[in-house]
Amino acid sequence: MNKPLLIIVTGSIASGKTTLAHILAGRINCPLISRDELKEGLINTLNVAHTQLDKSVDLHVYDTFFETIDLLNSRGISIIAEAAFQDKLWRPKLLNLSDRAEIKIIICTTKPDLIKSRFANRLLNNSDRERFHGDQSVSLSKEQFAALTENYQPVNINAPTLQVDITENYHPAIDEIVNFIRNQQHPTIRGQYLP
Repeated sequence: MNKPLLIIVTGSIASGKTTLAHILAGRINCPLISRDELKEGLINTLNVAHTQLDKSVDLHVYDTFFETIDLLNSRGISIIAEAAFQDKLWRPKLLNLSDRAEIKIIICTTKPDLIKSRFANRLLNNSDRERFHGDQSVSLSKEQFAALTENYQPVNINAPTLQVDITENYHPAIDEIVNFIRNQQHPTIRGQYLP
């Protein structure tokens, strides 16, 4: 039996990863597991706000996210997993899954000023955002914003990796991203091969 696909869609905050992950899930007909959406489901169950949670809840969501991925892949189900995968924290978990699944990584990138603008607009246009994610408590000072965006280190493992610039539309285009997912060959993007 072929290994199931584990498509990782990642990027810094407000980089467009969730929107792209939902588009791709519809295009390739795969379930989507989103770390933030799991957290939202738990907050709905607990009927509290993000600010009322302690750190153990984030760890619970983190563990549940990977347990769900592992369960589905172990049953032969290909999936898309979306989160802000940071290399130091997420690498060991992904390496543990690499024997069971064929991992491909899609990293969403854009300009820091666009990320900051999207982050601010998200707060204005989604009244539930604060309850579920506590975004208003995240200071957008220059230093802290840099820590959330410019210092973001995407997971870096030996897996086919595609960078997608979402500054204006998608580059490469959605059809090319779908081909990357479906194709057994490694992608060439901007003349570079990303292992």
